[in-house]
Amino acid sequence: MTCTNTTLKLYSGIALITGVILFSSFILFQPKEKPTLFIIGDSTVKNGKGKGDNLQWGWGSFIAGHFDTTKIHIENHALGGTSSRTFRTKGLWDEVLKKLKPGDFVIMQFGHNDGSPLDDTARARGTIRGTGDESKEIYNPITKQQEVVHTYGWYMSEFIKETKEKGAVAIVCSPVPRSNWKDGKISRGGEGYGNWAQETAQSAGAYFIDLNKLITDKYDELGETKVNSLFPADHTHTNMEGAKINAAFVADGIGAIKELPLNQYLIKLKN
Repeated sequence: MTCTNTTLKLYSGIALITGVILFSSFILFQPKEKPTLFIIGDSTVKNGKGKGDNLQWGWGSFIAGHFDTTKIHIENHALGGTSSRTFRTKGLWDEVLKKLKPGDFVIMQFGHNDGSPLDDTARARGTIRGTGDESKEIYNPITKQQEVVHTYGWYMSEFIKETKEKGAVAIVCSPVPRSNWKDGKISRGGEGYGNWAQETAQSAGAYFIDLNKLITDKYDELGETKVNSLFPADHTHTNMEGAKINAAFVADGIGAIKELPLNQYLIKLKN
Protein backbone atom coordinates (compact mmCIF):
# COMPACT_ATOMS: atom_id res chain seq x y z
CA MET A 1 0.00 0.00 0.00
CA THR A 2 2.84 2.33 0.89
CA CYS A 3 4.54 1.43 -2.38
CA THR A 4 1.35 2.17 -4.31
CA ASN A 5 0.91 5.57 -2.68
CA THR A 6 4.53 6.42 -3.38
CA THR A 7 4.12 5.37 -7.00
CA LEU A 8 0.98 7.45 -7.38
CA LYS A 9 2.71 10.48 -5.89
CA LEU A 10 5.65 9.94 -8.25
CA TYR A 11 3.37 9.73 -11.29
CA SER A 12 1.43 12.78 -10.13
CA GLY A 13 4.65 14.72 -9.74
CA ILE A 14 5.85 13.70 -13.19
CA ALA A 15 2.48 14.63 -14.70
CA LEU A 16 2.56 18.03 -13.01
CA ILE A 17 6.09 18.76 -14.19
CA THR A 18 5.21 17.60 -17.72
CA GLY A 19 2.16 19.85 -17.71
CA VAL A 20 4.18 22.84 -16.57
CA ILE A 21 6.78 22.19 -19.30
CA LEU A 22 4.13 21.83 -22.01
CA PHE A 23 2.30 24.98 -20.88
CA SER A 24 5.56 26.94 -20.72
CA SER A 25 6.48 25.73 -24.20
CA PHE A 26 3.08 26.82 -25.52
CA ILE A 27 3.53 30.30 -24.06
CA LEU A 28 7.14 30.53 -25.23
CA PHE A 29 6.64 29.34 -28.79
CA GLN A 30 3.24 30.66 -29.74
CA PRO A 31 3.44 33.13 -32.68
CA LYS A 32 4.26 36.69 -31.71
CA GLU A 33 1.52 39.16 -32.60
CA LYS A 34 2.48 41.37 -35.52
CA PRO A 35 2.88 45.10 -34.86
CA THR A 36 0.59 47.49 -36.71
CA LEU A 37 1.46 50.69 -38.55
CA PHE A 38 -1.49 53.04 -38.16
CA ILE A 39 -1.72 55.92 -40.64
CA ILE A 40 -3.73 59.05 -39.82
CA GLY A 41 -4.21 62.13 -41.95
CA ASP A 42 -6.37 63.87 -44.53
CA SER A 43 -7.32 63.26 -48.18
CA THR A 44 -3.71 63.51 -49.38
CA VAL A 45 -3.15 60.35 -47.32
CA LYS A 46 -6.41 58.58 -48.17
CA ASN A 47 -8.70 60.04 -50.78
CA GLY A 48 -12.35 59.11 -50.46
CA LYS A 49 -12.65 55.39 -49.78
CA GLY A 50 -9.14 54.81 -51.07
CA LYS A 51 -10.36 53.30 -54.36
CA GLY A 52 -9.27 56.01 -56.78
CA ASP A 53 -12.57 57.82 -57.18
CA ASN A 54 -12.18 60.75 -59.62
CA LEU A 55 -8.68 59.38 -60.36
CA GLN A 56 -7.48 60.76 -57.01
CA TRP A 57 -5.34 58.77 -54.59
CA GLY A 58 -3.56 59.39 -51.30
CA TRP A 59 -0.09 58.03 -50.53
CA GLY A 60 -1.41 55.85 -47.69
CA SER A 61 -3.07 53.59 -50.25
CA PHE A 62 0.34 52.51 -51.56
CA ILE A 63 2.62 52.54 -48.52
CA ALA A 64 1.99 48.85 -47.75
CA GLY A 65 3.94 47.93 -50.88
CA HIS A 66 7.11 49.16 -49.18
CA PHE A 67 6.73 46.84 -46.17
CA ASP A 68 6.98 43.13 -45.48
CA THR A 69 3.33 42.63 -44.58
CA THR A 70 4.02 39.11 -43.33
CA LYS A 71 5.72 40.83 -40.40
CA ILE A 72 3.74 44.06 -39.95
CA HIS A 73 0.09 45.00 -40.42
CA ILE A 74 -0.85 48.30 -42.12
CA GLU A 75 -4.05 50.22 -41.34
CA ASN A 76 -4.86 53.48 -43.11
CA HIS A 77 -7.31 55.45 -40.96
CA ALA A 78 -6.89 58.78 -42.78
CA LEU A 79 -10.08 60.59 -43.79
CA GLY A 80 -10.51 63.32 -46.36
CA GLY A 81 -11.53 66.74 -45.12
CA THR A 82 -10.18 66.29 -41.62
CA SER A 83 -7.75 68.50 -39.76
CA SER A 84 -5.67 67.66 -36.71
CA ARG A 85 -8.63 68.96 -34.72
CA THR A 86 -11.54 67.20 -36.42
CA PHE A 87 -9.74 63.87 -36.69
CA ARG A 88 -10.01 63.90 -32.91
CA THR A 89 -13.43 65.51 -32.45
CA LYS A 90 -15.07 63.14 -34.96
CA GLY A 91 -13.92 60.19 -32.84
CA LEU A 92 -11.54 58.85 -35.49
CA TRP A 93 -8.54 58.99 -33.18
CA ASP A 94 -10.44 57.13 -30.47
CA GLU A 95 -10.89 54.23 -32.89
CA VAL A 96 -7.12 54.07 -33.40
CA LEU A 97 -6.41 54.32 -29.66
CA LYS A 98 -8.68 51.35 -28.96
CA LYS A 99 -6.46 49.16 -31.16
CA LEU A 100 -3.06 50.67 -30.36
CA LYS A 101 -0.71 48.40 -28.41
CA PRO A 102 2.94 48.41 -27.33
CA GLY A 103 5.29 48.02 -30.30
CA ASP A 104 2.88 49.59 -32.80
CA PHE A 105 3.58 52.69 -34.90
CA VAL A 106 1.52 55.78 -35.76
CA ILE A 107 2.50 57.95 -38.71
CA MET A 108 0.59 61.23 -38.98
CA GLN A 109 0.29 63.98 -41.59
CA PHE A 110 -2.03 66.93 -41.13
CA GLY A 111 -1.99 70.58 -42.12
CA HIS A 112 -3.85 70.96 -45.41
CA ASN A 113 -7.17 71.62 -43.71
CA ASP A 114 -5.96 73.20 -40.47
CA GLY A 115 -5.88 76.65 -42.04
CA SER A 116 -9.65 76.62 -42.53
CA PRO A 117 -11.98 78.82 -40.43
CA LEU A 118 -12.51 77.78 -36.81
CA ASP A 119 -16.29 78.17 -36.77
CA ASP A 120 -17.72 78.44 -40.28
CA THR A 121 -21.01 76.74 -41.14
CA ALA A 122 -19.39 74.56 -43.82
CA ARG A 123 -16.93 72.45 -41.81
CA ALA A 124 -15.62 74.29 -38.72
CA ARG A 125 -12.35 72.39 -38.88
CA GLY A 126 -9.58 74.99 -38.55
CA THR A 127 -6.98 75.18 -35.80
CA ILE A 128 -5.12 78.15 -34.35
CA ARG A 129 -1.90 78.71 -36.27
CA GLY A 130 1.35 77.75 -34.56
CA THR A 131 2.51 75.44 -31.81
CA GLY A 132 1.76 77.44 -28.67
CA ASP A 133 -0.72 76.98 -25.85
CA GLU A 134 -3.24 79.52 -27.15
CA SER A 135 -6.88 78.48 -27.24
CA LYS A 136 -10.19 80.03 -28.16
CA GLU A 137 -13.70 79.07 -27.13
CA ILE A 138 -16.10 79.06 -30.07
CA TYR A 139 -19.64 78.00 -30.86
CA ASN A 140 -19.38 75.15 -33.35
CA PRO A 141 -22.29 75.47 -35.80
CA ILE A 142 -21.79 71.88 -37.00
CA THR A 143 -22.02 70.20 -33.59
CA LYS A 144 -24.15 73.01 -32.15
CA GLN A 145 -21.97 73.05 -29.03
CA GLN A 146 -19.35 75.24 -27.42
CA GLU A 147 -15.83 74.04 -28.16
CA VAL A 148 -12.34 75.08 -27.08
CA VAL A 149 -10.09 75.18 -30.14
CA HIS A 150 -6.31 74.84 -29.75
CA THR A 151 -3.26 75.29 -31.95
CA TYR A 152 -2.14 72.88 -34.67
CA GLY A 153 0.87 72.01 -32.53
CA TRP A 154 -1.32 71.26 -29.51
CA TYR A 155 -3.42 68.71 -31.40
CA MET A 156 -0.35 67.08 -32.94
CA SER A 157 1.31 66.92 -29.51
CA GLU A 158 -1.74 65.15 -28.10
CA PHE A 159 -1.52 62.50 -30.83
CA ILE A 160 2.15 61.98 -30.01
CA LYS A 161 1.66 61.91 -26.24
CA GLU A 162 -1.19 59.42 -26.37
CA THR A 163 0.67 57.23 -28.86
CA LYS A 164 3.67 57.03 -26.53
CA GLU A 165 1.44 56.37 -23.51
CA LYS A 166 0.28 53.23 -25.31
CA GLY A 167 3.87 52.09 -25.76
CA ALA A 168 3.78 52.82 -29.50
CA VAL A 169 6.09 54.92 -31.69
CA ALA A 170 4.98 58.26 -33.19
CA ILE A 171 6.20 59.59 -36.54
CA VAL A 172 5.23 63.04 -37.84
CA CYS A 173 5.35 64.03 -41.53
CA SER A 174 5.29 67.57 -42.84
CA PRO A 175 2.36 68.00 -45.29
CA VAL A 176 2.87 66.92 -48.90
CA PRO A 177 3.12 69.89 -51.28
CA ARG A 178 0.45 71.26 -53.56
CA SER A 179 1.19 71.84 -57.22
CA ASN A 180 1.60 75.59 -56.94
CA TRP A 181 4.36 77.10 -59.09
CA LYS A 182 6.07 80.46 -59.46
CA ASP A 183 8.81 81.26 -61.96
CA GLY A 184 9.29 77.58 -62.74
CA LYS A 185 9.74 76.54 -59.10
CA ILE A 186 7.33 74.65 -56.87
CA SER A 187 6.04 76.60 -53.88
CA ARG A 188 7.47 75.02 -50.77
CA GLY A 189 5.52 74.54 -47.56
CA GLY A 190 8.43 74.57 -45.15
CA GLU A 191 7.17 77.70 -43.50
CA GLY A 192 3.97 77.36 -41.54
CA TYR A 193 2.71 73.81 -41.12
CA GLY A 194 5.95 72.22 -42.28
CA ASN A 195 7.92 74.04 -39.60
CA TRP A 196 5.21 73.54 -37.00
CA ALA A 197 5.12 69.81 -37.69
CA GLN A 198 8.88 69.61 -37.15
CA GLU A 199 8.83 71.77 -34.03
CA THR A 200 6.07 69.66 -32.50
CA ALA A 201 7.80 66.38 -33.32
CA GLN A 202 10.98 67.60 -31.67
CA SER A 203 9.32 69.04 -28.56
CA ALA A 204 6.97 66.07 -28.03
CA GLY A 205 9.56 63.37 -28.73
CA ALA A 206 8.41 61.94 -32.07
CA TYR A 207 10.35 61.01 -35.18
CA PHE A 208 10.06 63.50 -38.06
CA ILE A 209 10.05 63.09 -41.83
CA ASP A 210 10.29 66.29 -43.87
CA LEU A 211 8.02 64.90 -46.54
CA ASN A 212 7.34 68.33 -47.98
CA LYS A 213 11.03 68.92 -48.74
CA LEU A 214 11.64 65.43 -50.10
CA ILE A 215 8.75 65.73 -52.55
CA THR A 216 9.27 69.37 -53.57
CA ASP A 217 12.90 68.57 -54.42
CA LYS A 218 11.61 65.80 -56.68
CA TYR A 219 8.97 68.05 -58.20
CA ASP A 220 11.57 70.67 -59.09
CA GLU A 221 13.53 67.90 -60.80
CA LEU A 222 10.48 66.67 -62.74
CA GLY A 223 9.37 70.15 -63.80
CA GLU A 224 6.05 71.96 -63.81
CA THR A 225 4.46 70.25 -66.82
CA LYS A 226 5.11 66.72 -65.56
CA VAL A 227 4.06 67.50 -62.00
CA ASN A 228 0.81 69.14 -63.10
CA SER A 229 -0.04 65.90 -64.92
CA LEU A 230 0.03 64.15 -61.53
CA PHE A 231 -2.87 66.29 -60.28
CA PRO A 232 -6.00 65.34 -62.28
CA ALA A 233 -8.58 67.68 -60.76
CA ASP A 234 -6.96 70.33 -58.58
CA HIS A 235 -3.60 71.40 -57.17
CA THR A 236 -3.86 69.28 -54.00
CA HIS A 237 -4.85 65.70 -54.82
CA THR A 238 -2.62 63.38 -56.83
CA ASN A 239 -3.44 60.58 -59.23
CA MET A 240 -2.10 57.05 -58.74
CA GLU A 241 1.34 57.87 -60.13
CA GLY A 242 1.65 60.91 -57.89
CA ALA A 243 0.48 59.00 -54.81
CA LYS A 244 3.03 56.27 -55.49
CA ILE A 245 5.79 58.88 -55.74
CA ASN A 246 4.72 60.32 -52.40
CA ALA A 247 4.50 56.87 -50.77
CA ALA A 248 8.02 56.08 -51.96
CA PHE A 249 9.31 59.21 -50.25
CA VAL A 250 7.52 58.30 -47.03
CA ALA A 251 9.36 54.96 -47.15
CA ASP A 252 12.63 56.73 -47.96
CA GLY A 253 12.09 59.05 -45.01
CA ILE A 254 11.50 56.11 -42.70
CA GLY A 255 14.58 54.34 -44.01
CA ALA A 256 16.74 57.42 -43.50
CA ILE A 257 16.08 57.41 -39.74
CA LYS A 258 18.41 54.59 -38.72
CA GLU A 259 17.26 54.44 -35.09
CA LEU A 260 13.57 54.14 -36.06
CA PRO A 261 12.43 50.54 -35.30
CA LEU A 262 9.97 50.66 -38.21
CA ASN A 263 13.00 50.30 -40.52
CA GLN A 264 13.23 46.57 -39.97
CA TYR A 265 9.95 45.97 -41.79
CA LEU A 266 10.82 47.89 -44.99
CA ILE A 267 11.53 46.02 -48.19
CA LYS A 268 13.62 47.23 -51.08
CA LEU A 269 11.52 47.60 -54.23
CA LYS A 270 12.92 46.97 -57.68
CA ASN A 271 12.89 49.98 -59.96
